[in-house]
Amino acid sequence: MRRPVARSLVARSLAVSAVSAVVVTVGAAAPPATVATTPAKVPVAVGYGGAVASVDADASAAGIDVLKHGGNAVDAAVATAAALGVTEPYSSGIGGGGYFVYYDAKSRTVHTIDGRETAPLSADQNLFVENGKALAFADAVTSGLSIGTPGTPATWQTALDNWGSRKLGSVLKPAERIARDGFTVDDTFRTQTASNETRFRYFPATAQLFLPGGQLPVVGSTFKNPDLARTYEELGRKGVADIYRGALGKDIVSTVNNPPVDPSSGYNARPGKLSAADLAAYRAKLQASTKVDYRGLGVYSIAPSSSGGTTVGEALNILEKTDLSKASEVQYLHHFIEASRIAFADRGRWVGDPAFEDVPAKGLLSQSYADSRACLIKDDAVLTSPLAPGDPSNPAACGTGGTAAPTTYEGENTTHLTVADKWGNVVSYTLTIEQTGGSAITVPGRGFILNNELTDFSFTPANPAVHDPNLPGPGKRPRSSISPTIVLDKHNKPVVALGSPGGATIITTVLQTLTEFLDRKLPLVDAIAAPRASQRNAANTELEPGLYNSDLRTQLAAIGHSFTLNPEIGAATGVQRLANGEWLAAAETVRRGGGSAMVVDPAP
Repeated sequence: MRRPVARSLVARSLAVSAVSAVVVTVGAAAPPATVATTPAKVPVAVGYGGAVASVDADASAAGIDVLKHGGNAVDAAVATAAALGVTEPYSSGIGGGGYFVYYDAKSRTVHTIDGRETAPLSADQNLFVENGKALAFADAVTSGLSIGTPGTPATWQTALDNWGSRKLGSVLKPAERIARDGFTVDDTFRTQTASNETRFRYFPATAQLFLPGGQLPVVGSTFKNPDLARTYEELGRKGVADIYRGALGKDIVSTVNNPPVDPSSGYNARPGKLSAADLAAYRAKLQASTKVDYRGLGVYSIAPSSSGGTTVGEALNILEKTDLSKASEVQYLHHFIEASRIAFADRGRWVGDPAFEDVPAKGLLSQSYADSRACLIKDDAVLTSPLAPGDPSNPAACGTGGTAAPTTYEGENTTHLTVADKWGNVVSYTLTIEQTGGSAITVPGRGFILNNELTDFSFTPANPAVHDPNLPGPGKRPRSSISPTIVLDKHNKPVVALGSPGGATIITTVLQTLTEFLDRKLPLVDAIAAPRASQRNAANTELEPGLYNSDLRTQLAAIGHSFTLNPEIGAATGVQRLANGEWLAAAETVRRGGGSAMVVDPAP
């Protein structure tokens, strides 16, 4: 029932993964301008010296170039992320935020950065309420009101300051070159532009950049972003203070508070409330990771404000006492779906920004609490959603506490990259501007779109009878589902690292990929390619076509499951440490046009 992956996939990848990096050499003066060709896009590569996996070949090549010239995993991760800001501008960029998970090989420890966007200091729980009613999502998303203080630049600088070996200006050079010289437009870029065309035309700066000549970009053409090239150069020269206390920040504030709308469009873009004080107050947070023990392995991820680490961790704990390796395909999927349902019920009640909410992360991640919830799962029956949450501080066997609340909407875009270096350091990094195209508002003359992350807040309580930890607040970080994950063995050495975009489906994508790889023993690229299911405490479980159109759906329906079709869930990447010291990089085979896996020195 699995989508087959050709046995020749690794061999074919090895033949082309030794591409020449088409970027300016990091740490050196820029060479004379040359015509660059986009490297081949392959989903798996094996070799030595380090590895990079992302959705885009130019971005992966940027990271590989840094590794080839002596940079470490952190340097390469920032370079890859900056390049994605050029080639995947509707998913990421310096106008957004994200979460960074780092494994330090020398100390064998995991560290994390919360680089989530924040609400303005003037915001309150009624940020998205007008005349006593919640704004329509469409009115909120394409507005200054949806834009939070960007956290990505601060994340890059914090990572480099703590664990990097290169300066920001150096690792931005590859992305600066791609923005200046251009990249080749593919089907995904054109399709994503088309899906945002109406919104983009509201804003002249956005239309001028992404609809050149008033038209959609043509597949195979070269897309250039000279404004972003200049922005990266300025950021590298002046540092991130230019965003948080300088001229670039002033441009952001002006754009948010006075959205530059085309008057002839008739569109009402609500102004935001961002101030210079909001930018100056922003900090990317160094914080402890989440951790659960699963099958004798340590699974590390990001702690709240993201719900990713606690929700994936709780679901793994729920599954711990079920031998998924011996379960039938139907029973494996049944238990995966039910564990996801339970974990999402608890997420909705308990997880928010811990600076504002009492988040019982330790309880949510305890095995004893998971055991009290796991006994709800029956082999021959299906739980009903919305399922009520449990109480981590007072677990009751097979019990639920309080009142059920539905899972709120979360945009399904973002991008993820995974990097490893020759010293054994690993980065799993997910960054975002929220939904595809973010707010649709480009900062004039700067070349990047601003986020719409504040729409990840609950506009009003999901259930008025239940405390909602995800309402807006002054300087508060909206709850995220981002789940960058690193798995270590009993010696605290890396086994695998992975992550995915996809809004709230990130959690189920990471959980399914982990269990497919660790329990079902699929090769990493096959675990990433496998057709996905996503249950988020809803009446129906979403299935990709590979499952929806299979006999497995019929067998699961016989137990009591209900389904809806989702054409595409997530777009994961990962790296795996092999027993002989090689790295294996893996990315999507089909989703988003396939991903790009590369290594520094391919295995012979």
